[in-house]
Order: sequence, then C-alpha cells, then structure tokens
Amino acid sequence: MRILIVEDNRKLAEGLKTLLSGSGYAVDWVADGDSALSAARALGYDLIVLDLSLPEMDGLQVLREMRGDRIAVPVLILTARDGLEDRIKGLDLGADDYLTKPFEWGELDARIRALIRRSAAVRTSLIEAGALTFDLKSGHVTADGAVLEIPARETGVLRALLLANGRTLSKGQLIESLSSFDEDISENAVEQYVSRLRKRLTRYGVSIKSARGLGYYLQTPDAKEAP
Repeated sequence: MRILIVEDNRKLAEGLKTLLSGSGYAVDWVADGDSALSAARALGYDLIVLDLSLPEMDGLQVLREMRGDRIAVPVLILTARDGLEDRIKGLDLGADDYLTKPFEWGELDARIRALIRRSAAVRTSLIEAGALTFDLKSGHVTADGAVLEIPARETGVLRALLLANGRTLSKGQLIESLSSFDEDISENAVEQYVSRLRKRLTRYGVSIKSARGLGYYLQTPDAKEAP
C-alpha cells in the first residue's frame, strides 16, 4: 500500500511518514500543490493525505484538479481549518474524509485503514488494454492467459500509462513513477524504456503514442486520440 502525504510542515510530514512507514505503508511526501498533482497523475497511490493550506496552490484546488482528471484515489484532508464551510467544500469536491489538526494518531490510523478497506472493496486490481491484462497487485502482465516477461522498469512505465487512463504523461512524471523521489533516472533512460515497451506491445493492439513536447499516452484500438 502506497500513501502520498501532501504537507508543507516538514516536521509534521516527517512524523507522519515515520508513523505510516512503521505501519507497513510505502510513503512519499511532497510539500506543495504542483508536486502533489504531478505525483498523483503519475503514480498509483492507495491514499492521499492532503493539507489545505499549501504554498501557491490551495489544497482545495489540488483536489478539484485531481477529480477533474478522473484520479479516483481516496483523499483524506488533514488540516487546521476547522470551519464548516471548508469541510463542506472539501467533501463536495470529492474528499473521502476530513480530519482537523491537532489530531490523535490512533484516530488518523483508523481512518486511513477504513478508507483503504473501502476503496479495495470496490476496486478491481485488473486493468485491460487491447489483448493485455495488467494485475496491479502482482504486477504481472498477461495475454491469452500467459504471463509476459517484461523487465521491471518497462512494467513500471506500462503501469503508469494504464493508470493515467489516456492522459499524457511527461518524461518527468514517468521518472517519478519509476523511482523514489531521491533516485536518479534520466530522461534518456525513460525514452529507452518507452521504445522497448512500444515494440513489445504492438502485437497486442496497444500503442504508446508521443505527444510532441508533452510526453506519452497509451492508446488501444477502441480509444480516441489524446488531445
């Protein structure tokens, strides 16, 4: 299970990351809205813990854009804003839960577990594209019942493009999907992964298209061209 913390208070974020990691979650942290959107668009999170008072882009705007992009990951708003109007706005924009600071760790942990259980109950782990089936839980890619042997990096690219649901991902977003935030992967490496994966997928009716100057998106025979 992978969680994204969106919080500009470093001390609080590091504390949350330590506690959540201790509970067995893989945890990423960003401190601003733009980085949050980039990570949410590129990576397959099981939950996002979102502060509202962020620099430059307010957390409510982050939530609005995520839902506008059809990013359905559960969002738990964790904020010092305790006014009724903010609660209503957050829930109306698509937040799944709202908890105010200060908070008790036990309650936050319980709410996170509840949201993840609820999401898992309604979400399939299988994504179909052309003749391919991608299992998000195992990471296996199958065609005609047989598991395809695809290197891990290329599998990561495929996962990110599938989760993007037809949206164009930049090279930077693909780099984020392949690595932890402190790992260095070059854009040239991403180009190589995409090139190799493109050759593997053609026979199965799946194409990786290039949007000039923007990045890549996945296309299947019944899909429309990305704008």
